[in-house]
Amino acid sequence: MSYTYLGSIILLIIGVAGCGKDVPLEVDEPYLLQIPEGFPSPPMPAENQLTQKRVELGRMLFFDKALSADSTLACASCHLPALAFTDGRKVSQGIQQAPGFRNAPTLGNIAYHPYFFRDGGVPTLEQQVLAPIEDPAEMGFSVWGVVDRMMGNPRYVALSQVAYGRQPDAFVLTRALAAFERTLITGNAPFDHFFFKKDTAAISPSALRGFQLFTSPKTSCSVCHAGFDFTDYSFRNIGLYEAYPDTGRKRITGMDSDYGKFKVPSLRNVQLTAPYMHDGSIATLREVILHYNAGGANNPYKDPLIRPLHLTATEVEDLEHFLHALTDLTFIENSSLHP
Repeated sequence: MSYTYLGSIILLIIGVAGCGKDVPLEVDEPYLLQIPEGFPSPPMPAENQLTQKRVELGRMLFFDKALSADSTLACASCHLPALAFTDGRKVSQGIQQAPGFRNAPTLGNIAYHPYFFRDGGVPTLEQQVLAPIEDPAEMGFSVWGVVDRMMGNPRYVALSQVAYGRQPDAFVLTRALAAFERTLITGNAPFDHFFFKKDTAAISPSALRGFQLFTSPKTSCSVCHAGFDFTDYSFRNIGLYEAYPDTGRKRITGMDSDYGKFKVPSLRNVQLTAPYMHDGSIATLREVILHYNAGGANNPYKDPLIRPLHLTATEVEDLEHFLHALTDLTFIENSSLHP
């Protein structure tokens, strides 16, 4: 692993005195983010550099059900660490069992994403925080309602002062959650040991054949699922339907050419993130491969890369084994990413 210090100054905040006694100093130091071999350092906003207390505060908030109106759902309810921060549902379920709109995407390596949600409708991770809290089909609450609850929790008040030099407010809420989510780095799968550390025994011969097929002109998988995170973050119509109930990127841009387009997902930990697609309509990884092999539905806006692949049964199996080799068990077992 290579390491980088994120955060340029040490924040030293004196706690508020209570009951006539001095409150001990709390020291905030830069958070040491571990960058996997072969990965770049993720971009960080100047006003939200990572520190120990910012990440601690964000982790507390991420797992706190007080962020929902009836205190039944936390961010982690739809982003479970054991499932690579997805929830195993076709579409997420909100408070009072309200059906959600789309399938919950993984949060692995979200620090690298240039925009958020499957249609790219939000430009920053800090802004993304607001939508699930205030969506009546998700947490059904308000930012100011969450802030009021934070103000009633002494630990939240103390951490807010140390981490951001202010009492809990919308700024603290959104920045702290984003800070924690930027620590969700995953890059220690068997494939990483094979590709970056040159451990030829790290993956099976079948997985190796699958990787070669994945990067070949026969499939062109790596055109969209490119780079260290196996995504180019573009928007593509993959011919999932002839007519899309959810118009995807077009909801944001209003352009017909964006009809049925959704952000290309990372394939890291894809073995753990079923069901698949923006609506969870495909149950297994094998079925996903078969969808692409068949060439997708007849849709006028389907990406030209989506065409019949004519894969053999062995090639389908090899591709699946390669995708399994992208599973990073250290990521889902990392205690620092749990409550």
